[in-house]
Amino acid sequence: MTAVDVRLDHLAIAARYAANPDRWPLAPRFNPVDRWYHRLAVADDHEVWLLTWLPGQGTDLHDHGGSAGAFVVFGGALTEDTVAGPPGAPPRITARELGEGAGRRFGARHVHRITNRSARPAISIHVYGPALTAMTRYRLGAQSLVAVAVERAGDQW
Repeated sequence: MTAVDVRLDHLAIAARYAANPDRWPLAPRFNPVDRWYHRLAVADDHEVWLLTWLPGQGTDLHDHGGSAGAFVVFGGALTEDTVAGPPGAPPRITARELGEGAGRRFGARHVHRITNRSARPAISIHVYGPALTAMTRYRLGAQSLVAVAVERAGDQW
């Protein structure tokens, strides 16, 4: 079995932050209008974000601008919808519910959306490496994903 360097393992980093909420620089907050988020840490090779989700709050389909990453559900439950399907075929959405303590790694080309479909608030920790510089938003077209907008760090978040 090959040892994993936890300094570079985004899921291990997210789990470490989730295991130590007393070390977060602030308590999670909830915003009834939109998801709340705060960057907890930044390093040369990654950044860590704290996000909160009230019931019904979620993201559009998006990528992470070439950054890989992971997230851990600290409290509550979140549903991740991923896009799958062979090239040239209509895209399919696959849903996966992640409960408290569950985590997920993803690669640099990953497209997904995350939604709180439960009746309880949720909190999650997200790690991106390298740090996010852009995110592309998508919609499902008849035969493929269609890019709708590109958001840039520092301008849109």
